[in-house]
Amino acid sequence: MSSRTFTEEQLRETVSLFSVYGDFRSCVPFGSGHINDTFKVDLSLGGTQVSYILQRINDSIFTQPQRVMENIQRVTEHLRVKLAGDPDATRKTLTLVYARDGKPCARGPEGGWWRMYVFIQNARTVDVIEEPGQAYKAANAFARFQNQLADMPAPRLHETIPEFHNTVSRLAQLDAAAAADVCARKAKVAAELAFVDARRAAASRLVDLLAAKELPERITHNDTKINNVMLDDATGEGCAVIDLDTVMPGLALYDFGDMVRTSTANAAEDERDLSKVYSRIDMFEALARGYLADARFLTPAERAQLVFSGRLITFTIGVRFLTDYLAGDTYFRTSRPDHNLDRCRTQFKMVESMEAQSAEMERIVASIA
Repeated sequence: MSSRTFTEEQLRETVSLFSVYGDFRSCVPFGSGHINDTFKVDLSLGGTQVSYILQRINDSIFTQPQRVMENIQRVTEHLRVKLAGDPDATRKTLTLVYARDGKPCARGPEGGWWRMYVFIQNARTVDVIEEPGQAYKAANAFARFQNQLADMPAPRLHETIPEFHNTVSRLAQLDAAAAADVCARKAKVAAELAFVDARRAAASRLVDLLAAKELPERITHNDTKINNVMLDDATGEGCAVIDLDTVMPGLALYDFGDMVRTSTANAAEDERDLSKVYSRIDMFEALARGYLADARFLTPAERAQLVFSGRLITFTIGVRFLTDYLAGDTYFRTSRPDHNLDRCRTQFKMVESMEAQSAEMERIVASIA
């Protein structure tokens, strides 16, 4: 959650901007997201509680909120068409609640942009994968999500954060931050900068393949953490993919790579004891099996880069943490000195672990094929 605070009067007024009915009961912070401000809204209608998710879009990151919402509107409407006739459709995709003026978002009393979704009942998110079965189900949910969007008609979606996973662009930002060294931190990260330099040659592999049309552009989620899948309370199955702010044109490999980064990690993203940090091969196998069970759209060229994508995205996120550290911690929220540097070091340790296990990972993918 952000550090912004809102009065109950502001929240009540914001709720009233949307097409919901009933007596206001509560509006309380919800979830563990770091970007947007998220609240669970409970209303009483005819003696029954109805619930919604209310979010303030972080317009310092998503500088064109209307474009974000245009993407989300198109994606959710397409998914609802794909799920037509499914009696459980409201639990298998986000359902936008439109503002009273018919638009997918509304300007709140404090000046921010807000949106609302129907609350998905009898499902939950988890912040840390507890066992390989969850990794399988989460990866399978993201594969089904991509399958359902594979035939979405033109026009092309907006790029809500341009060059989001472009490693070459991220390296340019790192080089600029290191050259500026506005916080005089560069000397402290000589080892991390050397780690980056040793891997620069491979950084452009995916964008080069895309430019050569050897990899196809897809509609991708771009933030495939486990807590962006709702898991059914009873079965544990992935029932809905959420947090659609970064759904935009990209590579399927970015989504798989970020799953590997976040779901195979044995330790927290900001763990300071690097002896605890490594990539779990059992989790990788579960992800690969879950994803490939339904990622029917993948070309042979995409399959050939699945293992590499995990290393590349993990490296890229490490570069972003290092860039933010050098720039003075202006993007990622921190809670202690050197927090972003700790995060960078865990990502780079994960890269080393994946490099050491790359042959086994390739064997696993080949065996599934």
